[in-house]
Parts: sequence; C-alpha cells; structure tokens
Amino acid sequence: MKSDRLLSVLLLLQTRGTVPAGELAERLEVSVRTIYRDVEALSAAGVPVYAERGRNGGIALLPGFRTDVTGLTADEARALFVLAAQGAHAALGLDAALASALRKVMAALPAPHRPAAEQTSRRILVDPVRWMSGPHAAVDVGELHDAVFADRRLLLHYRHSGTTTPRVRTVDPYGLVVKAGVWYLIADLEGAPRLFRADRVERAVLTEEPVVRRAGVEPVDVWEELRRQVEERPGDVRLRVRVHRSRLDLFVRLHAGVLTGRPEPQGESAGEWLLAELAVPELAWARSLLSFGPNLEVLSPPEARRVIAEAAAAVTRLYAGNG
Repeated sequence: MKSDRLLSVLLLLQTRGTVPAGELAERLEVSVRTIYRDVEALSAAGVPVYAERGRNGGIALLPGFRTDVTGLTADEARALFVLAAQGAHAALGLDAALASALRKVMAALPAPHRPAAEQTSRRILVDPVRWMSGPHAAVDVGELHDAVFADRRLLLHYRHSGTTTPRVRTVDPYGLVVKAGVWYLIADLEGAPRLFRADRVERAVLTEEPVVRRAGVEPVDVWEELRRQVEERPGDVRLRVRVHRSRLDLFVRLHAGVLTGRPEPQGESAGEWLLAELAVPELAWARSLLSFGPNLEVLSPPEARRVIAEAAAAVTRLYAGNG
C-alpha cells in the first residue's frame, strides 16, 4: 500500500540521512520515478523532504525533523534486533513485515542507541537447527497458522512416524511451536493434549465447528505439559556403558536426553574411560552406540551386549562377503 511505502521512505530517511533515490527504489522494490512521486506526496503532506542533485545527492529531510517515538532503553533495543535472526518469520510469511517493523523501531530509537542495535542485528546470528539433525523439509505452516487464529476445529490428515498412510483426526488447535527448527501444532484430541509435527501434516482443513478448548488453559500451558511428557519419559531399559574420554563430548552431546547422570571416571583413577548410564526405550536402541566403534563399550545388561554383538557380526558378514 502507498501509505505503508510513504512511511517506510520517511523512516529510512530519518534513520539514514541522505539516501540516493536508486537505493530507496531498490529497498522498497519500486521504480525511481515512484520514489520521486512519493517525495512529492510527503512534501505536500507537510514533511520537510527535498532532493539533492549531483554526484553525492539523494533524498533527505531538513535537519532536526523527526517523528519521535521514544522510551526504549539500549538493552531493549538490542533485544528487539535479535529477532531478525530467529528464522521463524519466513515460515509464517512475515519476513517483509519484520523488516518493516525493524525499520520503524530503528527510526524511533534515541540516536545514541542506534549503533548498538544495528551492530546486534549484524553480529548476533541465531541458527535454530541443531547440528547433525539432518535437513528439514520445507513446511508451509500457513494453513495451521490460519487454523490457530480462526478458532475453529481442524480436520487433520496426519501421518504418524513409521507409517505411510495418513489418518484423519479432528483436533482443537491451541497454537504453533517451533523447536530446534521443527514446527509443531499443539492441539487437543478428544480433550487430551497432543503434539503434531507440521512436516507430517499432509492436509489441514478448517471445519465449521467452533474450537473446544479447556477452560483457563493457555497454549503455553499445553506446550509445557507436552514438553514434560517428552523430556521426562522414563526409559524402560537402563544401559551401563563406558566411553573413552576422547569421545566424551560427542557422546554427551548426542545422548544428553537419555543420560541419567554425569559420566564418572571408571575406578578410583581418572584414566581414559568414564562410566555412564542411559535410560532408553528398548534394547534395540543400543545398536546406535556402534557408531562409537571401540571407543564405547556396553557393560550391562547382557541382553544389550548380545544385541550389539549380533549387529556387529552382521556388519562384519556384509563386508566380508564383498571381499
């Protein structure tokens, strides 16, 4: 809209001083001719804006003019500009809106706070995706976003982990959560809280039925309940292992979620090996520890050692068979 563009021109000039017409046109994705028309419109509205010609010319405001919106502290300004690196805005189609909002905030800041805010946006980088988590499929969360705000029940065609055919569920949405780069819908299914990964939603259809939510329950309450269910799920099998010190950091990073405590030195002396206990859902999980090769040994239970020995033997046969 023209009014939004005029405000953007005004805020950019207020923040930057003299700006070439070509740069304004590029940043706002319009022609230079449109920029000059916008300058005329601002001038007609009483804004003291003018154009300087020549090699170092551009569009500028008369010195001393500004639209004052103050009150932010330096730390508040820096905190806001970290938002630019969060990454969640793209999935919601809000990248352009964020850029526009930050321009407005920058223009509203007291002059002494602007350098720190600008440096924060350039030097603080936030990548929400964990190391070695694999690439995430592009997810369009637009339908889920609409459902959350429409206050209507949602017909979800959802494919559970390990299955190829989706099941149809009618859910009552509370909100969306992005965790470690993965989007989730939090909703009630027949009155009980459930977590649905957005990349497993094959189709989402709004129904005409109004949403039914538990009285007094907020999205943050549902998320906290679901998060605890995942993170505090007790392991049915306890594995006692020893890990070589050279691989300790990697071991802890990969398996922090199932470690029952801090790895301790084996025996009285520190040595090169440390003991640890893992609470895992099933014996077959132990196969994943083969990736540490001779730098990790499962000590107990005997059934877990047998699982690993059989898996190692199968790998040996595979490669021996190929010469």
